[in-house]
Amino acid sequence: MHRQTLIALLDRYVTRYPSEADTALRFRDFVIRNPGCFERHLAEGHVTGSAWIVDSTGERTLLTHHRKLNIWLQPGGHADGDPDVLAVARRECFEETGLTDIVAVSEEIFDLDIHGIPARKEIPGHYHYDVRFLFRVVGDHEFVVSEESHDLAWVPLEKLEDYTTEWSMRRMREKALGVR
Repeated sequence: MHRQTLIALLDRYVTRYPSEADTALRFRDFVIRNPGCFERHLAEGHVTGSAWIVDSTGERTLLTHHRKLNIWLQPGGHADGDPDVLAVARRECFEETGLTDIVAVSEEIFDLDIHGIPARKEIPGHYHYDVRFLFRVVGDHEFVVSEESHDLAWVPLEKLEDYTTEWSMRRMREKALGVR
């Protein structure tokens, strides 16, 4: 029953974003088939939570230059057994950026992505079933670079391609621009 909240969120996501139904239904199927979907030891993959953070104007997003993957991404990480993926995204945001003055724009899923993670040392390749939430900074915009990152940067949304060509990040930008 710990998966019911996420399944309900996924069902509502399909209704809001029918063009993303294939991804959402694949995600939903994974969650239904795997009672341990929130645990990182699951060989096929696991649920992660991410935060697409915009500044108070909605014109910039905070990206992290991920130390292990060596690419620019939104903050996020493993659920480690926690089925409250919004809480996971909020926790990861704080751990990776130090930001505390943030609010979730909605408790509904902002974006979904399923992406492969390459094998690294003793960890085989697997998938991250990433649930993304939109957060807005409502106070201090100062961040702290954690040991998980090479750097952090407030990136103007119109300059996102200077940091990444990843389609899912451009999709989140377009969604964020729609809620300004």
